[in-house]
Amino acid sequence: MRLAHIGVLMAALLLPAPALAQDALFDAEGYRIAHYRAPVHSAPPGVGRIAPQAAAQLRPGRDALFIDVLPAEGGHREADGRWRLAMPHESIPGAHWFPEAGRGELAPGIGNWFMQGIARLTGGRRDRMLILFCRSDCWMGWNAAKRLRAQGYDNVWWLAEGVEGWTDLKRPLSTARPEGGVAP
Repeated sequence: MRLAHIGVLMAALLLPAPALAQDALFDAEGYRIAHYRAPVHSAPPGVGRIAPQAAAQLRPGRDALFIDVLPAEGGHREADGRWRLAMPHESIPGAHWFPEAGRGELAPGIGNWFMQGIARLTGGRRDRMLILFCRSDCWMGWNAAKRLRAQGYDNVWWLAEGVEGWTDLKRPLSTARPEGGVAP
């Protein structure tokens, strides 16, 4: 009996602690780096959460810049910065699509491309209203909103429900093209 208890205790010591498993989901700066499709309960610090109904009242490009960061499924970015897409991408009409910019660890060139694109779209204004999104229960919009807030943008909003929240309101989607163009 005593040996059985010792065996159970030793096995428990070999299992990863829940805190260690949780830490593997985030990097040292707090960006989600794994299992992006999971419930997200609150906006990043300094970022507001906007409801789909409120977002739908805004005019993309005029009242706010809608920024889609969903990856290009099956696509990739060429050395010249243009994207090769495997399939069309549907997004909120008027949204600017920055594939891969919502990952916690950005591939080389993606971070600069994203920040330069946002600076261009905002005309350098850090107070421009930005609405970041991807899908519902997805950390990529959250990561991108956190990243922009860390870079000094102070009117950043996160649309947690993403494109699903938009379509739940019976709002249409349109085909989006990545910022910077698509390779032929």
